[in-house]
Amino acid sequence: MSQFMALGMTHYPMLAGTDEHMAGLLRWTLQDEDIPAEEKDPANWPERMRKEWGADEGRSAAAAHRRELVGHLRRCRAALDDFAPDHVVVWGDDQYENFREDVVPPFCVLAYGDLEVPAFEVMNERGSPNQWGLPDDFSLTLHGDAPTARELADGLINDGFDMAYSYRKRPGAHFPHAILNTQLFLDYDHAGAEMPYKLLPVTVNCYGQHAIARKGGLARFGEIARESLDPAGPSPARCIALGRAIGRHFRSSGERVAFVASSSWSHAFLTDKLWHIRPDTAADRRLYDLMVAGDIDALAAVTGAEVVDAGQHEILNWFCMLGAVDELGLELDWSALVTTDVFNSNKPFAVYR
Repeated sequence: MSQFMALGMTHYPMLAGTDEHMAGLLRWTLQDEDIPAEEKDPANWPERMRKEWGADEGRSAAAAHRRELVGHLRRCRAALDDFAPDHVVVWGDDQYENFREDVVPPFCVLAYGDLEVPAFEVMNERGSPNQWGLPDDFSLTLHGDAPTARELADGLINDGFDMAYSYRKRPGAHFPHAILNTQLFLDYDHAGAEMPYKLLPVTVNCYGQHAIARKGGLARFGEIARESLDPAGPSPARCIALGRAIGRHFRSSGERVAFVASSSWSHAFLTDKLWHIRPDTAADRRLYDLMVAGDIDALAAVTGAEVVDAGQHEILNWFCMLGAVDELGLELDWSALVTTDVFNSNKPFAVYR
């Protein structure tokens, strides 16, 4: 008999770095000459943000933020270990990694076997040492299952859900860090090196109109003024439909399958209306309340334009997971929303059983 559970977590890259660098994105943003001076002045920030920023530009507050995140990640890992899955389906965004100018699919099943992946490439490029004190070239093994991933892609196509698939990562590009950091953070004490579970990654074009225009990353407002937007990413409703389809695929598998959504929600560097200073916490709280209430219809009615306006691009991973949750009748066991103004993004967590 098939059995299922689901998790939601963050893959916040700065959690792999040191406290010194955790607020580095905000410090970088404040150097943008095209942001009005009054927006960059801490005297005009919300009181909570001024307190987080403090007299040392967020360095002291970083330790408390890390403790809270790691505590929630350990709770997610404990739930995963209690369940002991045969496979772990992970939805994560592709941030100009496999998805580049030659092809940008809405979704892609990564049909990979075991793969040795450098753990800290992104952190090294940003000049941030890893918080474990490991060598810069430290790598870990991501355990995959190519035959099962191929079956998943084939099953989705035969179920009427056209699905792209990949047999190897793009040469010369980073492995999708949303997937890498899922293993890194679920095995935080060992920097991902002792994670035993097989991952079935499904990457999502969360960045949509900014996938190529901003190369899935940071942009100055002077660059934004000249950008040509890409086609939209998949809608929340379509992501929910994918989650449902994947749930149907595994319903008769006879296996124990965990579903994981890996991402934070609103990101400051994607929230243009707030000058990339802080995330849209009000928008995150609204969707978090809908998630806790189990209101899948209201969540499916959220538009892609609303997601982009709030800098919530990566929440599409969660819509995929919530589709599987609803399809399989899982219920929310625990959740939390860690909010912040200084550390780039609000980080939700959830366990469904």
